[in-house]
Amino acid sequence: MSSPRIEIDLDKIFYNAKTLVTRLKAHGISVTGVTKACCGAPQLAKVLLRAGVTSLGDSRIENIERMRKAGIKSPITLIRSPMISQVDRVVAAADISLNTEPDVIRALSSAARKTRKQHGIILMIELGDLREGLMPCDVGKTIQLLSILPNVTFIGLGANLACRNGISPDNDNMGTLSALANRIDGAADATSHPMSVVSGGNSSNLDWVFSGGNIRRINNLRLGEAILLGCDPLHRQPIHGLYTDAIRLTGEVIESKTKPSKPWGTIAQTTFGEPPIAQDVGDVFQAILAIGQQDVDPSGLCPPDGIEVLGASSDHLLLNTGTTQMRVGSEVSFLPDYSALLRAMTSPYVEKTYIEKVEISRLMPQAAPAFVRAAYGSGLPHQYRA
Repeated sequence: MSSPRIEIDLDKIFYNAKTLVTRLKAHGISVTGVTKACCGAPQLAKVLLRAGVTSLGDSRIENIERMRKAGIKSPITLIRSPMISQVDRVVAAADISLNTEPDVIRALSSAARKTRKQHGIILMIELGDLREGLMPCDVGKTIQLLSILPNVTFIGLGANLACRNGISPDNDNMGTLSALANRIDGAADATSHPMSVVSGGNSSNLDWVFSGGNIRRINNLRLGEAILLGCDPLHRQPIHGLYTDAIRLTGEVIESKTKPSKPWGTIAQTTFGEPPIAQDVGDVFQAILAIGQQDVDPSGLCPPDGIEVLGASSDHLLLNTGTTQMRVGSEVSFLPDYSALLRAMTSPYVEKTYIEKVEISRLMPQAAPAFVRAAYGSGLPHQYRA
């Protein structure tokens, strides 16, 4: 196999997605499976749908178009506010979009009317993280605008937390969103239907849900990181019962030498800013991998035991390999965090390999893989029950 490469274990991702779908269903919450970290890969989309997500979500219209070209027909939401220059593409490929700007909504209405399509609108609400969102006091007039525009339908509210300023979902901010949904439904005329979606946020909401949060009106979450990496984004801790090793990044050793641990000479800035502070621990076994800042976020790589990431330039990743001098041509595999995964999946120099040891959707009940049986016990998904 060539390197550098990302290996994506679809069986483990299926299990993570199915587990979260099942757990959240008990709280009355559906899952939108987010594909953006894998650039809208159809392989991932199909696995998420098999695992029971009710819809897919992606932040790039190019990724949504990629999934449509691959034959994905399920509902797909554009989870970033549409660019007004792309509204024609948005209504052509996405069923729903998250919105905050009246001018964009007007443009979506015009584009949908031209093509005789109906486009769903979720209004995003600002709850304190200060990324996207209408201030709650401005929601009413935006809904009034939606009520008079053709070919766009208001289907609910959404929010996003923890992405810019790390504000955690809790009973207070989720309560604000629920109360706003109740107020809007209460003000609707008798012919209106209650909004169908109150999307409380992303993978960072899971700790709030599973620790006994007051769910109230929240009935949807948009999950990507938790499914792919099995981690809670708030504290980067593993989520109990999920696989954290479904995705691995592997690079090849192109140099392996004994070198001093401390540089010498006059120190200035490096290619990417201030140099790291090097501690003098004597000579070390140093290996260089053929991957760098252009391909991955080095700070987001978890190396094997006994190996330390020393730093990276644009196309070199430097390791202290501990007590072992690695052979040139050998490989080292890492577990990436979300930042490292995003950059590696976007790099054209990193090969993407999707591994599916069993075709889960086609298994006979007795052929369920061991990890699925162990995870579900007597509560196996229906396709595995004898």
